[in-house]
Amino acid sequence: MSALSFAVDIGWGTTLAIKTLVILMIVPATALILGYTFLLKMMSHMQSRLGPMDPGGFHGWFQLVGDGMKFMQKEDIMPAEADRRVFAMAPMVVVVSTFLIFLVIPAGPDIVVKNLNVGVFYALAVSSLSVIGVLMAGWASANKFSLLGALRAAAQLIAYELPLLLAIVGVVIQASTMNLQGIVGAQSTGSIFGFDGLGNPYILTQFVGFALFMIAAQAELTQTPFDMPVAESELVAGYMVEYSGFRFLFFFIGEFGTAFAFAAIAATIFLGGWALPASWGLSVGLMRFVGPAVLFAKIMFVAFLMFWVRFTYPRLREDQLQALAWKVLIPIGLLNIVATAILKVAM
Repeated sequence: MSALSFAVDIGWGTTLAIKTLVILMIVPATALILGYTFLLKMMSHMQSRLGPMDPGGFHGWFQLVGDGMKFMQKEDIMPAEADRRVFAMAPMVVVVSTFLIFLVIPAGPDIVVKNLNVGVFYALAVSSLSVIGVLMAGWASANKFSLLGALRAAAQLIAYELPLLLAIVGVVIQASTMNLQGIVGAQSTGSIFGFDGLGNPYILTQFVGFALFMIAAQAELTQTPFDMPVAESELVAGYMVEYSGFRFLFFFIGEFGTAFAFAAIAATIFLGGWALPASWGLSVGLMRFVGPAVLFAKIMFVAFLMFWVRFTYPRLREDQLQALAWKVLIPIGLLNIVATAILKVAM
């Protein structure tokens, strides 16, 4: 091996290791950020819950730390009749599916782990892997409530993956690419009726798709009003009923990490991602530093909308959930694709 090829190999390996380390840090960090900001603080204000505001002095900052310590100290219990190997692997499958989504989300002009030409397709494909982990958890627990919750979750996730996909197809048609960086660039350099001061964020032209995406993402996250798989009053926490301690914490991290991932996807394809309008004249070098902050602000806005819905509406019935997906969201998604295609050809 020549010195040059050895240097290239070392450089590639170092870059991959750095990117992998960053991704491994992102998911737990996002779970902490969303858990602290929205679950403990925003919900407490909206529902007048004073408990999370007290621990640790200033604004209850120690509540999240205390919850983490509680989970780590709890005994790791495994049912006697459970399939031990599958039971142990299920939380990891859920978390890994969340890690994989972040690989293609760009945070700057060249800040992305893998810039795939089919980035949108990849992100949606790996996000559906969590269904496997949910089914594994429900079946391996050897508990009727756990299995029923897992079957509910599988039916729900499969039903709402279709409107989630249809919501994004309109964006792909308008941008003429499935590359996430390409979609960001199309919004940054675009214009609205000749005005390029705001670029062309697709939330303006694909507002129907954005609404579909937000509803479907809420169902994919099994958050209220679509929380039937983990309905405490009906299924005693559903497929997670037999999990405790650190394994339960993995499901918690997976839930909030996936919420952050879906918010990042929505911010990227509907709000322009890390980019600002090209007409503002900011350099690529400057956007390497500004871009992550811009993307984070947009993600927090989308996450705020998700959790606002979670804290506002009551739980639907199972038949209402399925009817909403198959009779309402999917037809609207198909009509949105047809309208987008016609306007794309006509204009």
